[in-house]
Amino acid sequence: MGNLEGSVAVVTGAGRGLGRSIAEELGGEGASVVVNYANSQGPAEEVVSNLAQAGSKDSVAIKADVSDAGEASSLIEQTLEKFGRIDVLVNNAGITRDKSMKKLSTDDWDAVVQTNLNSCFYTVKAALTQFTEQGSGKIVNISSFVGQAGNFGQTNYAAAKAGIIGFTKAAAKELARYNVCVNAVCPGFIETDMFAGVSEEVQEQIRSGIPLARLGQPDEVARAVRYLVVEGDYITGQTLNINGGVYI
Repeated sequence: MGNLEGSVAVVTGAGRGLGRSIAEELGGEGASVVVNYANSQGPAEEVVSNLAQAGSKDSVAIKADVSDAGEASSLIEQTLEKFGRIDVLVNNAGITRDKSMKKLSTDDWDAVVQTNLNSCFYTVKAALTQFTEQGSGKIVNISSFVGQAGNFGQTNYAAAKAGIIGFTKAAAKELARYNVCVNAVCPGFIETDMFAGVSEEVQEQIRSGIPLARLGQPDEVARAVRYLVVEGDYITGQTLNINGGVYI
């Protein structure tokens, strides 16, 4: 029996990359996982199938674009209709629209802030009543070292990820009285589909700037999330850096 047996975990943007690894890690601990996706239906259903084979048979894929407040609320409502509770909420959904400010459009800015930052508020707000009434819960928001250090061509991404850290700290103070812990994880450069789109030359430049001289793996971030969820009963308002030393 896993440490999360009988628990329900919602992971946004869980069809691919970090979200997929996080969903599988929590499912491996026995949680019933809501695998949220916006466009990646096939990959999300594959995650559910993998979870079922690993023993998490109640897991389900739910389509919702969490950058939209109504759809984010619907994700939480559908979860509660099916399971009656939410024990873990991982806000992982994220996109990039990387351009220098000179070339960055208002649409590029809004899309990243809506998906990466505002979605965290939308899902937490929708789940707030459930968390407070049951008197327990773990919320983990996926930020980035870019929100701490900044990065050229990522003003929109950096602002959104920095905002997640501030949101996490404030939410932790508000929800502590209800025994709900809220933390953030800040990955460095992780080997995902998002990173695969970067040219090999740029990838090599990035690797050379990482003290551990390699990219992180999605499962390394997923294990950090598992730690906060399973072992983090006295951890709240904190930022856990999984970055190979790229930001110290």
